[in-house]
Amino acid sequence: MTHWIVAPVILPALVAPFIVLAARYHIGIQRVFSVVGVLALIAIAGGLTWQASDGTVTLYQLGDWAAPFGIVLVGDRLSTMMVLLTAVLGLFVLLYAIGSGWDDRGRHFHALFQFQLMGIMGAFLTGDLFNLFVFFEVLLIASYGLMIHAGGNDRLRAGVQYVLFNLIGSTLFLFALGAIYAETGTLNMADLAERVRLIDAEETVGIRVAAVLLLLVFAIKAALVPLHFWLPSSYAEAPAPVAALFAIMTKVGAYAIIRVYTLVFPPDLEVTQGLHDLWLLPAALVSLAIGMIGVLAAKKLDRLVAFSVIGSMGMVMISIALFTPEGIAAALYYIIHSTLAGATLFLIADLVRCSRANLQLTPQAPMAGAALTAALFFAGAIAMAGLPPLSGFLGKLLVLDAAFDTDLVVWIWAVVLTSSLISILGFARAGSVLFWKAHSVTPPEGETPLPRPAPLSYVAVGGLIALLGLHTVFAGIVHGYTTTMARDLFAPGTYIETVVDTPGKLSKPDIDKAADKEDH
Repeated sequence: MTHWIVAPVILPALVAPFIVLAARYHIGIQRVFSVVGVLALIAIAGGLTWQASDGTVTLYQLGDWAAPFGIVLVGDRLSTMMVLLTAVLGLFVLLYAIGSGWDDRGRHFHALFQFQLMGIMGAFLTGDLFNLFVFFEVLLIASYGLMIHAGGNDRLRAGVQYVLFNLIGSTLFLFALGAIYAETGTLNMADLAERVRLIDAEETVGIRVAAVLLLLVFAIKAALVPLHFWLPSSYAEAPAPVAALFAIMTKVGAYAIIRVYTLVFPPDLEVTQGLHDLWLLPAALVSLAIGMIGVLAAKKLDRLVAFSVIGSMGMVMISIALFTPEGIAAALYYIIHSTLAGATLFLIADLVRCSRANLQLTPQAPMAGAALTAALFFAGAIAMAGLPPLSGFLGKLLVLDAAFDTDLVVWIWAVVLTSSLISILGFARAGSVLFWKAHSVTPPEGETPLPRPAPLSYVAVGGLIALLGLHTVFAGIVHGYTTTMARDLFAPGTYIETVVDTPGKLSKPDIDKAADKEDH
């Protein structure tokens, strides 16, 4: 049993308290340890991804207790890819926070940042639903602290709204877990995959309710319409590096849907048939439409970016809702793209804020560093709108191709193509107001121009755009990998056998005997 798989959870969990206890008043030391910790995470995540690339499923049993009675972490192609994506995104977001000085505008930014990474990594690696709930709560606590970082009434109000919506999701999650445990006696996902199929057709009410509740919980996390109301204000008001890191947060919900509804409640399971085509797909289509209409209607740049995230999640969920290997492969490719593109745009919005006093989409005097910021915005807008040559265009083509043989192909193509046109208009409008019409505005006499953003901020944004370029250049390799990954998800035999058929695991009678001995 390798111990490396637990490192992405343990490492930030150790770095965070060290920063609080040993470097609380030394921002320079905090920055060093935080960056070194994230670099180590990237190295570990890269090793785990390489290990899983040949189909190996790695199991870690905490306390050496085998599933389904003990807590397990599982590393396969899907979970390790998401861990690597999170670690890489975390590095560039952290560099931007340091370069822009956001990390020094409030207390405990770096400790909260590490705890946030811990929660995300744990959510991707956990092998049972209860610990998925636990890591969701770690995410909630850390993200709330990050959201209100640097204070402000608007930020506090948005943070409270964010917490309330997510607490509703947490409550529903607990109800779902209770129903599942009452019906099956386990919460381990691999064990559930076997036990759910054994439930009698006359006794499926509880498991049906649990499946619907879980879908609602994950839809809240993924900001799927009509459960998206918390996202625009929360992401728009959050500090820019925090909002950029949150680009991966909605993907946690998408990941959970992929994992649970291909492993525990697969499409061929009669008990839960209809969830993905009757409910999930229409909601995804509406999410894409609402998100891109919001892009066109937004009056501030940060809200425009927030609505583009909702739209991109709609695109991801359309592909997931097909629940075919082709659809899941396209969704996974697009998840990487939309995470990088969303984070890029949030950071670019902050570059504009640093040089323009506010983010209102109205003509104002030219800003410092306008040419470079405009070029970065142009690249980010092309990526998010799905125009060639960047990976957003390829991702949409993959989604459209995956939907070609479905009954709703006309609706999917119509919504995707129309929303793409709307998003192009929205981003073109924002770019022209921010960078083109600004030249027709004369700044007031005596007004001191705002300083140009720090070079490290541009390096971080440029790094994310470079990753989008690499995602485009190596699209064939990445899509081939996600295709293999999708096939594994629809044939989870290796995953299940690795988790629940581990040699030397204790049987249920053995556990009961051990408990009786302790009682005596």
